[in-house]
Amino acid sequence: MRFAAIETSTQWCSVALWSDGEVASLERFAGQRHSELVLPMLESLFKDRKIEIDAVAFGAGPGSFTGLRIACALAQGLALPRALPVLGVSTLEALAEESGARRVAACIDARMREVYYAALERQGAHWRETIPAQCLPPDAVPRPVGDGWVGCGSGFDAYGDLGFARILAQVHPTAAAVAALAAPRLAAGEGVDAALAAPVYLRDKVALTKEEQAAR
Repeated sequence: MRFAAIETSTQWCSVALWSDGEVASLERFAGQRHSELVLPMLESLFKDRKIEIDAVAFGAGPGSFTGLRIACALAQGLALPRALPVLGVSTLEALAEESGARRVAACIDARMREVYYAALERQGAHWRETIPAQCLPPDAVPRPVGDGWVGCGSGFDAYGDLGFARILAQVHPTAAAVAALAAPRLAAGEGVDAALAAPVYLRDKVALTKEEQAAR
C-alpha cells in the first residue's frame, strides 16, 4: 500500500509518503505558516518518488483549529479527484507513537490555560487509551494508574511536569507517526470517503474574550 500522510496540528508541519512499509518524510517548524509550507513539502516528496497513492491519512486532532482544518482540507483535496479513502489519526496517539515510550501521558498545549490530554499504553502494535482524550486545565490533569508513565508534548513545556517524573516536552506528532498508525488501519479498510473526513475538536472555543483575559 502507498499513501500520503499530513500532520499540521501543532507548530510543526510535516508530511510523509508510505510505500509498502517504507516511509519518507519532511518536517519544518512552521509557527503559523502551515498553509504556505505544507503543499510545497508534499509536492517535493511526490516529485522525488513519482508514485501513485492508494489513500491519504492526516492528523485529525485535537490540536490547533487552523492546523487541523489545513490537514483535513489537503487530505480531501488529494483524495477527492482520485476517489481515494481518507483516514484521520488521533494527534495524541501520533504523539505517543513518536515518543518511543510504551506508557505515554500525551499532553498538547491547547492555549487559554488548557491542555489536550490522554494517557495511552502500547499493546502490541496498537495503542489503548487508559484515560480518554479530553480538554482540561493543566492542574486538573489526571494521573494514570501504574508506573513507567512518560509525559510527552508541548503541554509539559508550557505548564511544567504536572506531577510526572519523566518528561519529553519537545516530542510532537509527526506525519511519519501518523503514517505508521494509519498503515494497518487502511489495510483493514478503515478509510472513509473524502467528503466524510473531519477534524476532531475537543473544544469549540477558539479564543478568550477581553474580559476573560483580564480576569486571568
